[in-house]
Amino acid sequence: MIILRDIELRRGGKLLLQGAGVTIQPGQNLALIGANGSGKSSLFSLLLGELGADKGEIEGLAGMRLAHMAQEIQATHLPAGEYVWRGDPELARLRDALRKFEEAGDFDSAAGIHTGLEAIDGYSAERRVARLLTGLGFSEEAPGTPVSDFSGGWRIRLNLARALMTPSDLLLLDEPTNHLDLDATLWLQQWLQAYPGTLLMISHDRDFIDATCERILHIEQAGLTSYKGNYSDFEAQRAERQANQQAAYEKQEKRIAEIDDFVRRFRYKATKAKQAQSRLKELERMQALAPAHMDSPFDFSFPPPGRSSDPLLRLDGAELGYGKQPVLRNVDLHLRPGSRYGLLGKNGAGKSTLLKSLVGELPLLGGERRTGEHCRIGYFDQQQLEALDLEASPLLHLQRLDPGAREQDILNFLGGFNFHGETAQGAVAPFSGGEKARLALAIVVWQKPNLLVLDEPTNHLDLEMRHAMEVALQAFEGALILVSHDRHMLRNSAEELLLVHDGSVDEYRDDLDGYERWILSSYRENTNGTERTVEGSRREKRQAAAANREKIRPLKQKLSTTEAKLAELETELAGLESRLADPGIYEETRKDELADLLKKQGELRASAADLEEHWLALQESLEDLESA
Repeated sequence: MIILRDIELRRGGKLLLQGAGVTIQPGQNLALIGANGSGKSSLFSLLLGELGADKGEIEGLAGMRLAHMAQEIQATHLPAGEYVWRGDPELARLRDALRKFEEAGDFDSAAGIHTGLEAIDGYSAERRVARLLTGLGFSEEAPGTPVSDFSGGWRIRLNLARALMTPSDLLLLDEPTNHLDLDATLWLQQWLQAYPGTLLMISHDRDFIDATCERILHIEQAGLTSYKGNYSDFEAQRAERQANQQAAYEKQEKRIAEIDDFVRRFRYKATKAKQAQSRLKELERMQALAPAHMDSPFDFSFPPPGRSSDPLLRLDGAELGYGKQPVLRNVDLHLRPGSRYGLLGKNGAGKSTLLKSLVGELPLLGGERRTGEHCRIGYFDQQQLEALDLEASPLLHLQRLDPGAREQDILNFLGGFNFHGETAQGAVAPFSGGEKARLALAIVVWQKPNLLVLDEPTNHLDLEMRHAMEVALQAFEGALILVSHDRHMLRNSAEELLLVHDGSVDEYRDDLDGYERWILSSYRENTNGTERTVEGSRREKRQAAAANREKIRPLKQKLSTTEAKLAELETELAGLESRLADPGIYEETRKDELADLLKKQGELRASAADLEEHWLALQESLEDLESA
């Protein structure tokens, strides 16, 4: 059991926590959430012993094995596999000792080391490392590749694998899904669900939290509040608490106004002085309640796209890849105004290759790319953060894009991304990853695109900013193509799914929940303790889909024909009922006409009912085939 009592924590003069207390039971999975800069990482540093509390105490950490995911990027020349297994300090100690004894020819001492390795299951280390790296999206060659050969995002994944390799009673993970694709996120989700120790995780991925955590710790206004349940439960409980808080605040404000009025009128009247003094003491005793802060600090939207081409952009028979090596072949994709695609596919399948080819960063190896006359692309990927001028301000970044814009208009716009005052006009250099991501998104929005191409736009963004982004994307009138491991973002922003796999880009006919079940089942079906690849499942699914397409095509044609007939009937019925609404039709002289109309109405309604039943039967058949 870990107990935090009356913790006060400051960083650089900023109060992060005050009077914070919580009890964490063994084996609990908890998510630590809060706005960027609220103190989540500092609380981790406190638990790790890297920081000391200004006040208060922590109990229960003595003798506890801690593992954490380091955020710094190491450039060691160690092979990736060794870097990961060295996350287990006892394993590393024993293996180093074994190497030393064997080199010295001291085989008696070496024998004792072998006994120690057996006791900690040390001989399975390479197999466990391979399982971790495969699950996190690394290639088969990765264990032997030097860490220094990997990019920053992949090194972060190695740090995650190293943390998972470390035997622990308490596992601290800071934004573990930031550099993962969806498949790896789902694998990690399953791994954490089976973790036997206590998990404390910083995350802004609500679906991931929902699947892995049973309790929420929320940092807000220097307070630490515990909520029972997952993130969805937290939202409901917090809304109720905020409503109660607001009601209490409003009641208190009313009482303060009454006291102030009484004191002002009667303070110096002898008959009322005692009462006035009593009310003053009540006012002093009254605990100040902060009003409920229910408004997000973010408020932005995409401007209307204006003139658009149809299609905005198209690929026809395209071959995409690097050098002379194609990654994707025969890609046909037409992005029309209002189309909203989410991209699925394992790491390395070609999702980023497709996006870079769409925006023109990567020349086609074959086929044709055509953009409409009025196509304006807004492109976001993690490299956009690296391209920011660290010496320039957010204001200057936008002024360079639009020299004619009024400074105040730019500042007002930046305020919607929570850049105010010095933050808007100061250098970008000290910005956090979340602040840089917000600025990169602001730059995209400012350019008024009618085609958005977004590659993992939610990395480093807190929950409030993610929500604001979802709202903005839902109202966006242009075209969207999105890659994201954030299932909530995908579910609420994309209307159609594309699967990038085996060198092709195909329509994915199931929904996101189906994709999740498919991926997770592929891990659970493993019988020997190692994660098998999902290629077999994908191949079977493609074969089944190909067989179904022949059955689906005529069904869709029948559905379309039936829908057209229903529309005709409804139009005819509406015209007839309009005639029946005329009072004149009920005159005695028109009774024959009325009878004919009523007979026709009955016939049309019967025909419409039959067609609707037929449509429902066709729809059920289609759904059965598409879900098969």
